[in-house]
Amino acid sequence: MSDHVCPWWAGYLLANPVRALLQNPQRILKPYLQNGMQALDVGAAMGFFSLPMAKLVGATGRVVCVDLQERMIRGLQQRAARAGLADRIDARVCSRQSLKLDDLAGTLDFALAFAMVHEVPDQARLLAEIRAALRPGGTLLVCEPVGHVPADPFAATVALARHAGFDVTGHPRAPFSRCVLLTAA
Repeated sequence: MSDHVCPWWAGYLLANPVRALLQNPQRILKPYLQNGMQALDVGAAMGFFSLPMAKLVGATGRVVCVDLQERMIRGLQQRAARAGLADRIDARVCSRQSLKLDDLAGTLDFALAFAMVHEVPDQARLLAEIRAALRPGGTLLVCEPVGHVPADPFAATVALARHAGFDVTGHPRAPFSRCVLLTAA
């Protein structure tokens, strides 16, 4: 567990279209999202996954995007407006102590935590908050970078997720990542 936060300027690198050649958001997310769903992107940065999520949930869906850094959220909002997706995005600045999702309790269908759980000092709290926002049967996809998160710490994160009320339902693949699909019990 870490207290490191990705610097805001790295958001431009993370949102780079060249990255999609290696980690294609559409390919990674399509199995889990459909028209009309309510989804969550935790640690959304500037929207590399958020914007494709907004396309997949369609005009009747919504993607709640949370990030600790206001500059990341502002960048995401600008990118969403340029892409014509701003009406599907609910962008929020969270705090180190809370995702600030209390108003969404039990309403979300899907959540994504891509390459960010390792940056959170209190993973148990993070996973409990995501679980509280998901409806029963809702799914959480956690992917962590292989280069930053060895197998044992990833297994510890999965154990914390089980303790938070998730069942492991799969181990999908994403390039350069360790992934687990969790279902809210």
